[in-house]
Amino acid sequence: MKLLHRDDNMYRIILMVIRLWYKVPYYMLGIWWCGKNKRISDERAYAFVQKVTKAANKAGRVTIKSYGIENIPKESGFVFFPNHQGLFDVLAFLESCPVPFAFVIKKEASRIILLKQVIAALGSYAIDRDDIKQSMKVIQQVTEDVKKGKNFLIFAEGTRSQKGNELLEFKGGSFKSAVKAKCPIVPCALIDAYKPFDEKSVRPLTVKVVYLPPVMYEEYCNMKTPEIAKMVKSRIEAVIAETL
Repeated sequence: MKLLHRDDNMYRIILMVIRLWYKVPYYMLGIWWCGKNKRISDERAYAFVQKVTKAANKAGRVTIKSYGIENIPKESGFVFFPNHQGLFDVLAFLESCPVPFAFVIKKEASRIILLKQVIAALGSYAIDRDDIKQSMKVIQQVTEDVKKGKNFLIFAEGTRSQKGNELLEFKGGSFKSAVKAKCPIVPCALIDAYKPFDEKSVRPLTVKVVYLPPVMYEEYCNMKTPEIAKMVKSRIEAVIAETL
């Protein structure tokens, strides 16, 4: 099992663990139990994971500022599509998002300690980008879950940007689940989310999450997935440029 992506540094993670050392066993056991006990509701599991996330971010000296919470659809069954800056991205959403969601993450990252348990607790999926059959199965599973009212977070770039607040191209295939489910697409802009785990520092940081107005199915139903990807990317880029 992996501890961390090779491009991440351990400084802030070590700080988190040191400052929460007396609670780490309880947190890890609680998240593990949420993933194992099928009687625990999605809302209860999410609430516990969010509690742990807030504690970890505070211990790591990272402040999350969120904007546009009112843009999150009132009815569940939608997909968040943010830009992807690094491993901290999911922590930013887990603290700021008031409604439960699961996420799709690459298979390699799913082996990281604790993240693996969070995946199980929230009913998330790991996707193998080199296995077309497995990828299609995940797309179909997400589609069915969204139709049943579950929310998801999908990184359309497929991999972290490694260019700070610059975006890579959004992959059209990432939007297949949303299109099949005919659900709202919620573009999201992450700003400075690469800094907590990429910089070799534990100085106080602020990460911003901006929830943009949702794109309803009626707005994109006649578009091809590459066109949807381009539209969502451009909206996120515009918000990042305006914010910076």
